[in-house]
Amino acid sequence: MSYAVRRPLAVAVRLALSAALAAAVTVALFVTGRHQTPDYTAQLFGQSGVSAIRLKSWMATGVLGLAVVQLGLALWMYGRLPGLRQAPRGVPRAHRIGGVILFAVTVPVAVQCMRAYGVQTASTRVMVHSIAGCFFYGAFAAKVLLVRSRRLPGWVLPLAGGTVITVIAVFWYVSALWYFNGNLP
Repeated sequence: MSYAVRRPLAVAVRLALSAALAAAVTVALFVTGRHQTPDYTAQLFGQSGVSAIRLKSWMATGVLGLAVVQLGLALWMYGRLPGLRQAPRGVPRAHRIGGVILFAVTVPVAVQCMRAYGVQTASTRVMVHSIAGCFFYGAFAAKVLLVRSRRLPGWVLPLAGGTVITVIAVFWYVSALWYFNGNLP
């Protein structure tokens, strides 16, 4: 079999594996959260109740800000920012470090959310937040898998990164913005 025939098959397999990984992570978190007995006293860095919600709202805002920085770095790396020359050698490293920090900041928030609330579907806002939170980790896992492949079509990585950023914006909108607008539980 020639290289030209194998490459589309390898690309299709890589894309299918990434989609399956995203779905598996999302479903696993959703099912786990649905079977979680809520513990409304669960703490986040010593904070519980409204104090924990305030802290999570600020952390989510930081994650959203970092996601915007990540987008800018990615656009710079791939020469998509008009007026800027090629990105310096440190930009890809900064992008990777930023991604690790972004992920690390979300973990304690997600753990506290799962412990305190699980996955709930009582209202549209809460359901969207729960699903977006689960999907974020699936999308992030898929992006990490896809970023390692150099043989994918040019649209794949921007789609994966854009999906991660969009999910971050959605869960920020239905949680942190909700809190900042004065809605308290």
